[in-house]
Amino acid sequence: MRRPYLDWLRGIAVLIMIEAHTLDSWTRVADKKSSAYQWAILIAGYGAPIFLFLAGITLMLAAGGRLRKGLSLQQVTRAAVRRGGWILALAFLFRLQSFLISGGRFPQALLKVDILNIMGVSMLVAALGWGAATTVKRRALVFAAVTIAMAMATPLIRSWSALDPLPDWLEAYLRPRPGLTNFTLFPWAAFFTAGCVAGAWLEDRQPSDDRPLMRWVTVAGLALAAGGYGASFLPPIYSETSFWTSSPTFFFLRLGVLLILVAAAYHLSLFWRWEALQQFGRASLFVYWIHVELVYGVLSAPIHRRLAFPVAVAAFVAFTAAMFGLVRFRDSIQRWRGRPTESGGAVRLSPLSANRPVSRNSI
Repeated sequence: MRRPYLDWLRGIAVLIMIEAHTLDSWTRVADKKSSAYQWAILIAGYGAPIFLFLAGITLMLAAGGRLRKGLSLQQVTRAAVRRGGWILALAFLFRLQSFLISGGRFPQALLKVDILNIMGVSMLVAALGWGAATTVKRRALVFAAVTIAMAMATPLIRSWSALDPLPDWLEAYLRPRPGLTNFTLFPWAAFFTAGCVAGAWLEDRQPSDDRPLMRWVTVAGLALAAGGYGASFLPPIYSETSFWTSSPTFFFLRLGVLLILVAAAYHLSLFWRWEALQQFGRASLFVYWIHVELVYGVLSAPIHRRLAFPVAVAAFVAFTAAMFGLVRFRDSIQRWRGRPTESGGAVRLSPLSANRPVSRNSI
């Protein structure tokens, strides 16, 4: 059974995703030094974590739903693995589309690691972990341990010399490689596994039972965010750590904010059922697929890094309205043809956002 507040929050993430990409691509360089732009980019940095976190929740809810329908553990695991493989295949198809339309260096343009790559690999591994841990409590503990381990290991992975002999395309999945990395598994996959923890606790609950749980989600979110913020003033435990990229402190601070956002989305959705925002969230993959090339590709090349910041903000608003209109038009066509739409209720694992707040290399 769908939880509308998750679609509601995913819709917010779609807005953040478009904001991140349009402002990054279209704002002139001189205006990127302004405080207004820096605040906008701070908000933009939450698009990718929200998408990954929600994808982890959705994976667990979908698996639990299949179990309740009578499928075996092995059948559910295979279905989740197939979904992860499909997302990973879409990642390479997306890179191929971008290469054919806008060009780039071959084969680097096809091997670049983006959000769909990270999501696909995360789904494959999480599906196997879900199958191995046979109870809700075990799944929650396993994914919590993986989340903490990945966050804490990120600075070590980024400086570990033993990874140097790896092929560049494979190393790019683990740590940033120039020209090959938009996202890396460390730490971004940890947002996905954190979502799996939340999804494990929601897996056996009816949506009507979520209210008491949201109190604990709020408390946990506030504790993580406050703890992460407080720890940011302490001396780092790693010698080579960038707070804004690889720091475990920043990761847990953002994870706390994500939990707060989930609880806030739940409570807001009780009296503000903005179905248009849910529709946007359900169409997140479609919006991602269409808009990235429009924003960064050859079609918008004349305005790349040429708009004053206020003009870029206005362009973002207009472009978002156009994207929503396109979603509505597509759904209308599908309904006219008698086909189910993403807005119509079929459970889908919505992948996400390639949130690139700084130059196309944020994740």
